[in-house]
Parts: sequence; C-alpha cells; structure tokens
Amino acid sequence: MNSLLELLKKSTDFLAKKGIDNARLQSELIFAGTLHCRRLDLYLQFERPLTQAQVDTLRERILRRARREPVQYIVGDTDFRTLTLKCDPRALIPRPETEELVGFVLEKLNTLRPAGTPARVLDLGTGTGAIALSVAAERPETEVVAVDKSADALALAGENASALGISSVRFLRSDWFENVTGTFDAIVSNPPYLTQDEWECAQPEVRDHEPLFALVADNAGLADLEKILRGARERLSSGGFVAFETGIAQHDALARIAAECGFSKTESRTDLSERPRFFFAE
Repeated sequence: MNSLLELLKKSTDFLAKKGIDNARLQSELIFAGTLHCRRLDLYLQFERPLTQAQVDTLRERILRRARREPVQYIVGDTDFRTLTLKCDPRALIPRPETEELVGFVLEKLNTLRPAGTPARVLDLGTGTGAIALSVAAERPETEVVAVDKSADALALAGENASALGISSVRFLRSDWFENVTGTFDAIVSNPPYLTQDEWECAQPEVRDHEPLFALVADNAGLADLEKILRGARERLSSGGFVAFETGIAQHDALARIAAECGFSKTESRTDLSERPRFFFAE
C-alpha cells in the first residue's frame, strides 16, 4: 500500500513532467484538500497509509491538475483573508490582489466611518462573495449589498455566506447598478478588465476554466470600469469613494473619466509586485 509520502513524490514528479509550475506545492494543496488537513499536517503523517479510495481520488485530482484545471476548482475551496470560500467554475477564483483591495477599502472606510459606527458598502460583481463577505466579517457593523448579474455566481456567494454564518450581506441580482437603490459610503468592484488579446495569452488555467464574462471587457478592458465609475458618483454618500481592482495600464484613462464625472480626488495604489493595480475616486 502506498504511503502518503510515496504518492506525494510520484504526484509531484508527474505534475513537473506535465509542465506545472510549483509542482510540489500544487500536489500538497491537492493532498491537503483531499485528506481534509492543513498542508503542514502532511509533514506529520508522511508514513500514513492511504486507502484505495483515497488513492483513487488523489490520482483523479492530480490528472485534472495536469490538464491545467485550477487547483481551487479541484479541491473546491480557497482561502481569502480570514475566510475559506467555496470555489467552483460559477465564479472567478479570488486572487491575492483582491485581498489587498479589501484591506485598502477597510482602511479608507474606517477613516470615513470610524470602526464601530454604521456604514454601507456596495460590492459590484461579487462572484464568490469574497469582497462582500470579508467586509462583513471584519467590520460587522457594516451593511453590505452584493450584486452580480449571474444567478449562478449569486448562488455560490449565498452558499458561502450560509457556510460562514454571515447573514448581514444582502445579495441582489443586477447588471451593475440596474436594480440598486440607495447610497453607499463605498462602492467596490473587481470587474472584468482584461482585453481579448490578454485573455487569449493567459494561462490555460484562466483561459480554459474561469468564466470569460468575469474577465474580459470591451474598449481595451475599460468598458465595465467606465460604466461603474460614471454611475457611482450619484450613489455615493458625502465623502464616499469608489474602489477598483484594475489592469495595470488603465489608471490614466480612469483618472480622466473620474474628472469628467466630477470626482474631487483620485488615487492609484500598487499591489505587492509594485504594479498599479488599485484605483480610488472620492
């Protein structure tokens, strides 16, 4: 019978031969997700014998990864800030950059409405619910409305809310602002911002598995960003702000659009790789 270590080594070698980057890490993530333990716990049970059912499941999942299916879809969840979120092809996989965006939004929101006081936040294009649920978890006094035009994505976000026991987020099906009412202290979005060419050059994990509608926008990737920015000002409370995750070459155009819309201040921030990734307008 194969031990955990033996099968982990075989899986790593197999993925490496298939051209998968970080093959050991990818194997460990699949093993941990399949065996329902932390990655570090694998190192405490290398001699553990695996049942045939476990071996069969691991083999099938390693084959899926070799075919370039994202590991998050294979194991069915992903960590995002303080949360573990169910993750499947109904929505885009939450990225580390979006975790950074949530941190910046909470920082600005706490300046506008000190922690412990009510605030209203709108999350446009919620997907898995990552942004909305993180804001609700980390700032419980905040009323959060999470919007998506995809019924499937909203269902996934709702499943995440239920699993996490978060009942303070209201989910709404809407094409951006179409069915949204009221004003908000912050409007946050990680909308589609890739160009068609960028999508065609993306890794197979993205191009072949994640939903196209959540990735690509017209007008050099600016179409949805511009639509949200032009509709945001009248839905912001006094002193409120809009916050975006963006492509790295879009901030000049967004600053121009923000000025046309009457925003008084704009700001660009870089991600951890020092690329201009986040755009704010107040």
